[in-house]
Amino acid sequence: MRAMARSPTTDATSQTQAAGSRRVPDEKSRVMTAIGQMVDDGRAEWSRTATGDIELRFLTGEVFLLGEMFVTRVE
Repeated sequence: MRAMARSPTTDATSQTQAAGSRRVPDEKSRVMTAIGQMVDDGRAEWSRTATGDIELRFLTGEVFLLGEMFVTRVE
């Protein structure tokens, strides 16, 4: 798995803004920025799935799928 730069943050924020929500982009942007910082710090890796969701893997073993409007713990 490769660590991605911050492109999922930009993509997720842009998609949410396009949906017309005013409050969600700020909150979602903060969460994605925090996740991006964990990736930058080497504590996690993320990649885009075939469905366009983001798979987030922490070095401690937890795996999450970050969808447009949901977060699901896989492992």
